[in-house]
Amino acid sequence: MKAYIAVPVTLAMVYRAWSHKSLTPAGIVAAVLTATAHAVHPWSLPFALLIVFFLAGTRVTKVKHDVKARLTVQASGSAGGEGARTHIQVLANSAVASILTLLHAYQLRQRDQTDACFSWPGDILVVGIVANYAAVAADTFSSELGILSKSKPRLITSLNLRQVPPGTNGGVTIYGLAAGFLGSLIIVATSVALIPFCHPKQMVGVLSDARGWNIADRNRFAFAMAIWGALGSVLDSLLGGWLQQSVVDIRSGRVVEGEGGRKVLVSKAGPNSTHYKKRAEVKAKLLNAEGKDSIPKQGTDDSSISAQIEEALNHKMGGTDKYDPNKKFRTPSFGDEKPSRVVESGALALLDNNEVNFLMALTMSLGAMGIAGWFWDVPFSTIFTA
Repeated sequence: MKAYIAVPVTLAMVYRAWSHKSLTPAGIVAAVLTATAHAVHPWSLPFALLIVFFLAGTRVTKVKHDVKARLTVQASGSAGGEGARTHIQVLANSAVASILTLLHAYQLRQRDQTDACFSWPGDILVVGIVANYAAVAADTFSSELGILSKSKPRLITSLNLRQVPPGTNGGVTIYGLAAGFLGSLIIVATSVALIPFCHPKQMVGVLSDARGWNIADRNRFAFAMAIWGALGSVLDSLLGGWLQQSVVDIRSGRVVEGEGGRKVLVSKAGPNSTHYKKRAEVKAKLLNAEGKDSIPKQGTDDSSISAQIEEALNHKMGGTDKYDPNKKFRTPSFGDEKPSRVVESGALALLDNNEVNFLMALTMSLGAMGIAGWFWDVPFSTIFTA
């Protein structure tokens, strides 16, 4: 990528991210490093895919943001909806593509083929780069637009495909799947326009079987990559439904989102929980207190004295166990000892959202390269050789 194009475009994207608050300060630093890794490639393809993904992703994030904010709730208690993306979120989507881009740029320079066209068969690293952005774009579109579906999502990892609240990891809708395909298609269309395909009649190596791409070849490539990218959103739903815990707030029935894609804590209410043990300890001290720490008991009946003790106990513990819809705070549990948050899906809780995204992108990129290598009879080991 020419520096006189990459530098001003990167600065423009940084300004846009800062002015629109779409990235945190650390996210902006990660984005600049990612853009640099993509810009060192002699082709314009990797850098263009990064920019298209960023612009398209931030655009769909803003679509009906006020509506999406009412469908979920943040772990901090604020309204839901996607906030500024962190450096972890940036790297989860682009780290795999950055590594593949640097590898391919190194290979081209080692071969002294920086101006070489993309032959058939070609470098499978190019397929991996396109697959990465097609998959993460599909996942972003599916998540940001699928949540607006009028039909309730179905849990893809459930045997009976039970209905779940919007925003549940593993929840899918037809609208979300269609949105995912659209995201993949945008990336693939950009790729087909920018990959320097060798002309069908062009001589590509005297001793090799390489040749140019005809129209039918390009169409098959575009169709296969668009479908493969859309499958990325399905894989993300499967991984999320199994490995990423979705937590629902009992009061509102909405999914609780972790800040920056992190895991959400679930209250462990019950008579053996730390919360109830602490209340028992404080209550015992109040009952046995003397002097200024004692409770001034007004009345002689047991219910009156019990109410006074409960009031003092709530004051000491910083709130009441009874659920009050007029209160803005949320205590660990109700008076009936039921948790305020419950797990809707992903009981294994092995990964957070960013880790699921990274695993999905890695799997789809490696999978695409593996299939392309098998189809073209190109050894997978060529990704490490110049």
